[in-house]
Amino acid sequence: MKILVPVKRVIDYNVKPRVKPDGTGVDLANVKMSMNPFDEIAVEEAIRLKEKGAATEIVAVSIGPAKAQETLRTALAMGADRAILIQTDDEVEPLAVAKLLKAVADEEQPGLVILGKQAIDDDSNQTGQMLAAMMGRPQGTFASKVELSGDTVTVTREVDGGLETVSLKTPAIVTTDLRLNEPRYASLPNIMKAKSKPLAQKTPADYGVDTAPRLKTLKVAEPPKRSAGVKVADVDELIAKLTNLGVVA
Repeated sequence: MKILVPVKRVIDYNVKPRVKPDGTGVDLANVKMSMNPFDEIAVEEAIRLKEKGAATEIVAVSIGPAKAQETLRTALAMGADRAILIQTDDEVEPLAVAKLLKAVADEEQPGLVILGKQAIDDDSNQTGQMLAAMMGRPQGTFASKVELSGDTVTVTREVDGGLETVSLKTPAIVTTDLRLNEPRYASLPNIMKAKSKPLAQKTPADYGVDTAPRLKTLKVAEPPKRSAGVKVADVDELIAKLTNLGVVA
């Protein structure tokens, strides 16, 4: 079985994003970028399935600028076999991403597509579901456990009320949640090997997909700063303050 793993280049999760002074977006100048954490989990899960003998090849794909090659090389160093970069400098919305991934999947014919449930830059949480709908494939979202047996994949999902287990017939789409696994660090030998692994470069035009935005960002602003809290001596003082604020009657 072939596994397709989409990965996205985002601001490193340890970096505090800065809004541009004119409010037109997030400042990316001289900012450390890395693979989206949920996508790291997806790559790790694909590698584990291959190590168990359930998969034969892992293909990583990314949509973004030329520098997204670094993100793909990270996936290759972790254990992916080859990579595809769909190069564009445009800001690609989830619908266009899903269309491009469908085009790649139609070419590659993977038995499983594993991707992060959302990217930490836009938090859209839409691509996996859109891809499943476009391809007419079953989906298991927010996966905290994935088990593959023959042509059936069992996914344990994290839902508001606890856990839900679904059984899907492959080919299928799975989106990963944080508790699925702990991604490995790429070793130095694997980082060196990743430099020689195949990385194909494409453009959206190669797949006949229009990436023109359907949405317009009017303004980007930081959340308002929270006011300082107040300490109280006892419960009676707490109730009195809440009453004065109109929180309790």
